[in-house]
Amino acid sequence: MPLIAILRGIEPSEADEISTALVNGGLAFMEVTLNSDNWQRSLEIMRDKHGDDIILGAGTVLEVEQVKQLAAIGIKAIISPNMDLEIIKATKDLGMLSIPGCYTPTECFTALKAGADILKIFPADNLGVSHIKAISAVLPAGTKICPTGGVNKENMASFQQAGVFAMGMGSALYKPKKLAADVEKSAREFVEAYNSGL
Repeated sequence: MPLIAILRGIEPSEADEISTALVNGGLAFMEVTLNSDNWQRSLEIMRDKHGDDIILGAGTVLEVEQVKQLAAIGIKAIISPNMDLEIIKATKDLGMLSIPGCYTPTECFTALKAGADILKIFPADNLGVSHIKAISAVLPAGTKICPTGGVNKENMASFQQAGVFAMGMGSALYKPKKLAADVEKSAREFVEAYNSGL
């Protein structure tokens, strides 16, 4: 799961084609943000198309009721821009992957204590790799970190060298109305850049 495709603004009409392009490009973890129009239908289309071949997550999850709604339609991961203890608890109680947004050591430790599986360091580009390294140095060994926000093909290797577990890719990979062929090409380039940094 090293690379997470963030699909902010995706429409149901393109969900099938874009998700297939991502799979063909080598990506198997997709996140549809809840500030996208008709997000539930997009998630359902992608779920029905790919089933267990992908990890399907929902992003920008801000309410416990949303967590319950997402569990009911078979979503596997809950991703938030913030660290909300109630959302982490609800996510784990329902057997889903918890990926809260954290920025400070206090938020990271609090999220881990609450049961978070992966820490989304957001926004990652504000303080860059040095921030990731500094936080990683004080967290328990084996803590899974996922920088998100500003990750691109040019800086992936530096994040990898900092020991991150995964990376979230947003507008550098997908923007609304981007052609599926271009999304697939971008996905392949991200995968190639990731593999080059190993």
